Amino acid sequence: MLDSNLKTQLKGYLERISQPVQILASTDDGDKSREMLELLADIESASELVKVEVHRGEVEASRGGVQSTGGTPLIPSFALRQPGEEPRVRFAGVPMGHEFTSLVLALLQTGGYAPKIDPAVFEQICNLDGDYHFETFVSLTCQSCPDVVQALNVMAVLNPKIRHTMIDGAVFQDEVERRQVMAVPAVFLDGQPFGQGRMELAEILARLDTGSAARDAVALSAKAPFDVLVIGGGPAGAAAAIYAARKGIRTGIAAERLGGQLLDTVGIENFISIKETKGHTLATGLEQHVTTYDVDVMTLQRASALIPGDLIEVNLQNGGVLKARSVVIATGARWREINVPGEREYRNRGVAYCPHCDGPLFKGKRVAVVGGGNSGVEAAIDLAGLVSHVSLIEFDTALRADAVLIRKLQSLPNVTVITGAQTTKVSGDGERVVGLVYKDRQSGAVNTLELAGVFVQIGLVPNTDWLKGTLKLSPHGEIEVDARGQTSVSGVFAAGDCTVVPYKQIVIAMGEGAKASLSAFDHLIRSPLSAAA
Repeated sequence: MLDSNLKTQLKGYLERISQPVQILASTDDGDKSREMLELLADIESASELVKVEVHRGEVEASRGGVQSTGGTPLIPSFALRQPGEEPRVRFAGVPMGHEFTSLVLALLQTGGYAPKIDPAVFEQICNLDGDYHFETFVSLTCQSCPDVVQALNVMAVLNPKIRHTMIDGAVFQDEVERRQVMAVPAVFLDGQPFGQGRMELAEILARLDTGSAARDAVALSAKAPFDVLVIGGGPAGAAAAIYAARKGIRTGIAAERLGGQLLDTVGIENFISIKETKGHTLATGLEQHVTTYDVDVMTLQRASALIPGDLIEVNLQNGGVLKARSVVIATGARWREINVPGEREYRNRGVAYCPHCDGPLFKGKRVAVVGGGNSGVEAAIDLAGLVSHVSLIEFDTALRADAVLIRKLQSLPNVTVITGAQTTKVSGDGERVVGLVYKDRQSGAVNTLELAGVFVQIGLVPNTDWLKGTLKLSPHGEIEVDARGQTSVSGVFAAGDCTVVPYKQIVIAMGEGAKASLSAFDHLIRSPLSAAA
């Protein structure tokens, strides 16, 4: 199952465990069960402290049997436990791909290797009261899924009242249909929907510990003013924070998450000096670089207002207020919507924006991709290997993607390209997407496609709604900046995809973030120190 290199790495990792780990497996005669048993045999051979116990068919939960909250036995599956304890971490399916790391970490933590989390977060997990049964539906190609799986696994390892099961949606299609899972990661708590999309450990805890937001707001408001406060954690924000911190001045970064859109990006082949990498890998590198310096990192924070003054104030959605002598805005952009009836109503119920994450959920079905640029054509190519048929809908009279991508697309037998088409509606049956309606822009004819999913790939919109009426914005909502990154408000700079700077590229965003930070420092050393500051 594992190649020799992975076996060697696994053996090295499992040398860190100090307590016995039992793996309780439920199997049948299927190919996936045989694949899972091969994986578990490789794991068992890597450490004398790991033992595998195999059960045929449905078994009780205390012996490793995995059931959905609806009572359906999930086979193949396996559970991890210390001897004599109830299993609390379970995997339904074969956790390879991006989820192999989740499995290795779960083995380490079950075996006594302490997770690397903040002591306050550790205590918060242990103090959660009540019984929690989490299930996370994943696809093995999803880059966002492991973050959620690993966070919930940590909680289950640390708190005996918490259980968590990872469920591979591609293996358990019947369960996906029953739960109406149309996008991953999809988290259920005690059988009810809990969350959709990427969630960090702190975000999950905030939803369970309802008093944490108010406590955070008080703590944030009590912070001393920053010399440079960066709003946004993508490539531009990370670069700005690093450049400011290297000046030895008080630096803070407030963001929903470090990494920004990189966390939703799969392959990257144009980041200079690195031939090929992945978005999640680059985002991890950014976080490691930022935290090398003395930067106050405040995640899960979304700005709601900017108030200019001698000390600039940034209001946060949780009620907290941060103050700074200068601010660098790097809030990036988000997927652009087609803004037609049915799009928002059926988001995550057939309308999706990430083909790499959600594509496996539509295996064998008919889908559409809206958008004929590089992103849209790449999505159609990716999906064509999974679904029965892809219809690519492009508003313009011709595709706008690179020629090499168009040639690849045209070689695929299960793709239909429809140009000069205006998407007018996403149709549904009240629960999920059943079709898409488009108008032929030349003839005016209205056509309907019967399908199960719509993937929207039509570009980005800047995250600047919170700045309207405060900063000068372009007609497209982008922040107007000069050559130094200065906005229309003194002491406030901006960088990256949220600005008018052309070409929304990672390498350009990083350069703009560095430039804005240097400009903020220049502003500070040339400004008189006010009484407020």
